[in-house]
Order: sequence, then structure tokens, then C-alpha cells
Amino acid sequence: MITKNSKIFLAGHKGLIGSAILRKLRRLKYKKIFTIERAKLDLRDQKKVNEYLRKIRPDGVIIAAAKVGGIKANNELRANFIFDNLSIQNNIIDGSYRAGVKNLIFLGSSCVYPKNCKKPIKEKYLLSNYLEKTNEPYAIAKIAGISLTQSYNFQYNLNYKCLMPCNSYGINDNYETNSSHFFPALIRKLIESKRYNKDHIKIWGSGKPLRELIYSDDIADACVFFLKKKTKETLINIGTGHEKSITNYAKFIMKNLKIKKKIIYEKKKLEGTYSKLLDVSLAKKYGWKYKTSLEIGLSHTINDFLKKNS
Repeated sequence: MITKNSKIFLAGHKGLIGSAILRKLRRLKYKKIFTIERAKLDLRDQKKVNEYLRKIRPDGVIIAAAKVGGIKANNELRANFIFDNLSIQNNIIDGSYRAGVKNLIFLGSSCVYPKNCKKPIKEKYLLSNYLEKTNEPYAIAKIAGISLTQSYNFQYNLNYKCLMPCNSYGINDNYETNSSHFFPALIRKLIESKRYNKDHIKIWGSGKPLRELIYSDDIADACVFFLKKKTKETLINIGTGHEKSITNYAKFIMKNLKIKKKIIYEKKKLEGTYSKLLDVSLAKKYGWKYKTSLEIGLSHTINDFLKKNS
């Protein structure tokens, strides 16, 4: 059993989701949280990861560490995305088993599911068709992580789980327009259009693709909830059950900022899968559901951006 006195190793504590998990664990007064800087431990180094995990002997592990980015980065840095993510997750999952860890959360992404499958997407649709080409290497790495945890659970009777969240956003996000995900990129574009009195913003593609968004603190809540939960299934979707088009998200942000800007569509740019709406009934069956509305999450995220870009 995981309790507030258990030793928890959190990998990737500086990222969007990792920092949210760290805040959550601290708010809940977990007393023994282990994190380590990238400069001190390269998670791609199997020997050093094994040594570190054997040294701290955690009771639970949460893997929020990953090489992540938006559609442009995924498409251009394909070798980095598959190699780095395979290395990180394999080292931590296998190292955790060797260090005697019984409880582990591996965070994936909704991009593991086929490009064209029935919506909302159930966990059983995994590997039922072809992936979206722009992020295929990243998705394949995450699928390998799912298979690895399922195989270790089967062979070694462990309580390792893979949580697959939809698109995330929140405090400590990456707002760089060329490497970020679409939502923080929209936030930056619209705030800067207001700041510099521009009459328009540019959106990649047609603006028609649909996306499901979840606030990072809700993913953190799911990680802690399922770390303590014994489940029959290894793979569990984490989402809100709601989606909007990219254009409608842009209009939603405009409404919050009390501005109105013309949208110019860069139709030759990448836009990815049309819809990735997740079926979250399994998570609900176990007693978990999201808590943060888009309105509240956006407000916190805008404030975070303004603090860092005043």
C-alpha cells in the first residue's frame, strides 16, 4: 500500500505534468518525495538509473519524464523522440522492478491510438490501425512502454499502470510557438496580439481538427489516485470527455482576454489527427474524474504566462 509515509520517486519533476505532480504530493503532505536534476542523472543511462533506484529503494514511482513537443518538433526530431523516450521509460520501468518497486505510474499520450478509429477512443482500440504519421516515432515509444508495463505486470505480478491523458495544459507549460502544443501556442499568440496591437493571429492548418484538453493538475490528481489503486487493467485513459475545434479554442481564449482578432489559417502547415476524443469510462469506474473547468484552467495558465513574460 502507498501511504503518505511511502517513498515516492518522481521522474521529470521540472516539466508541465511533473511539476503539477510535485505540487500535488506536497499539498497532500507526502513526506518522502525523491526527485533528481537532469544534470545529476541522465535517465537515458541504464546503469546510473539502476544504481539510483537501488540506492533510494522507492515504494512507488511516477514517470513524468519524457521528450515532448508539438507537432512540428515531433515531425522533425523523429530519431530523438523515439530514442530518448524508449531509453527513459525502459530504464525506469526495468530499474524499478529490479529495485523491488511494486507500484508505478507510466504517463503516455492519446497519440498512441490509431489515427482513424471510432470515437470516443476506448483503451481496447490500441494497435487496431495505423498511427498518425507526424508523431509516429513518439507514439511507438509510448506503445512500447505500455507493452513493457503490461508484460512486467503479467510476469512479475506488479501493480504498474499506464495513464493515457489527452492534450494537457497548465502552469509551467512551454509557450514557444514552434515547439509547444497548440493550446499554449494559442495563448502566447493571442496575448502578444493584444500586447502589440495586432489585428490577427495565424493558426496552423484549417483550424477544424478537434482536441480534448485537460488541466495539468487534474493529471497529477489521477497519477496519485491510481498509484494507490489496484486495478485489473494496465492501460487507463485520462481525459474530460469534451472536445472543441482549434478555432473554437482560439475564440474561447479571445473571450477570456476580451479581444477579437482575425484568424488567418496557414493551410499548408501540419495539423495532425482530426479527433482524439478519449473514452474515460474506465477511469470513472474506478472513481476518478477531472475537476478543473476550462475557464478556471485557462485563467491559471494565462496568469502563469504573464508572470513569465511580463
